[in-house]
Amino acid sequence: MINLELPKKLRFSANQAHQVAAEIFRPISRKYDLAEHEYPVELDTMAAMIDGLADSGEQDVSGATSGRKSDGDSDRPDTDITGNKNGGNMSALLNSLETSWGDVGLMLCIPYQGLGNAAIAAVATDEQLERFGKVWAAMAITEPSFGSDSAAVTTTAVLDGDEWVLNGEKIFVTAGDRCTHIVVWASVDKSKGRAAIKSFVVPRDAPGLSVPRLEHKLGIKASDTAVVVLQDCRIPQENILGSPEVNVEKGFAGVMQTFDNTRPMVAAMAVGVARAALEELRGILTDAGVTISYDIPPNNQHAAAAEFLRMEADWEAAYLLALRAAWMADNKQPNSLQASMSKAKAGRTGTDVTLKAVELAGSIGYSQHSLLEKWARDSKILDIFEGTQQIQQLIVARRVLDKSSAELK
Repeated sequence: MINLELPKKLRFSANQAHQVAAEIFRPISRKYDLAEHEYPVELDTMAAMIDGLADSGEQDVSGATSGRKSDGDSDRPDTDITGNKNGGNMSALLNSLETSWGDVGLMLCIPYQGLGNAAIAAVATDEQLERFGKVWAAMAITEPSFGSDSAAVTTTAVLDGDEWVLNGEKIFVTAGDRCTHIVVWASVDKSKGRAAIKSFVVPRDAPGLSVPRLEHKLGIKASDTAVVVLQDCRIPQENILGSPEVNVEKGFAGVMQTFDNTRPMVAAMAVGVARAALEELRGILTDAGVTISYDIPPNNQHAAAAEFLRMEADWEAAYLLALRAAWMADNKQPNSLQASMSKAKAGRTGTDVTLKAVELAGSIGYSQHSLLEKWARDSKILDIFEGTQQIQQLIVARRVLDKSSAELK
């Protein structure tokens, strides 16, 4: 049974993340929204703080070691008397939520907390985790020829002696210019289909890797979104994540494990942005004389108050779904269905809440006097990357109906 009361240890770290969001992110949020692609230098100090917390064992911000400790750690502080664990995934989810409440674009700029780090945590061996546990890793999947169909990877990796040679082009790589490493998805044998798709850790300064362009975007402008070109890019043989063996029966389940970790994190980002919008909207409605009551049926209240209550209920559902997916990951329960459910619900709720908040706030919401319009722009990407709304619904349908990807497209 899931206990929905957060443990004291996680409440403490979430409060720290909230303070960062309030004291560091919010004051510079508009500045870096207007100065697209300018690196937020204020985050360097924060990166040092996060690194210190991780080294001391006080806080596992990225969730990079979740689920990797020995099974004999039942007496750890994050394990309760029932054996339930609240580890790196839950900690990372709450920190993502709180920092996204401050600014989701800046949250994506935090050094050493890239989406590639979650990929490393999901697939890497213990030895690889030791080598790559403290790098800033972006994740490169999407190519010009495909978006949501991850099995359509055309980038190739060929073993030449003791090195892999990578060739291909990746687009929409979050933190692709600022990171220190990039987790690249590539095929080691195109004749074997999706089973041959592996992930590789490529140093940002590797020979043959270049970043020819940064994208101009609707939102999350503080975050750099890059095009990455790999032209005879050579990396050490041991930089392939996990096993180099091609298992046709297993398919590419190994690399897909990444999404079971990252989708609840993206859900948490959407939940954080939506909460910020709801809090701002409540203040605006209160100042306008609109009373929001939890004792009176919504249909007997002001129309704006009724709409607020509807959005708040949707927000609560998205929050609980995200918590469930992260809890299952920490407790080593298969969570592919719940990860997609949480991402689909939170992504839709985030865009609904932020856009409706702009609408109900009127001219104030549409202007730059408030951050509401920025949050509306930022939230849209959270319903797109890491798998679009439509893809999440397709995955949920396959899991519920017990259909394969070939049976249900």
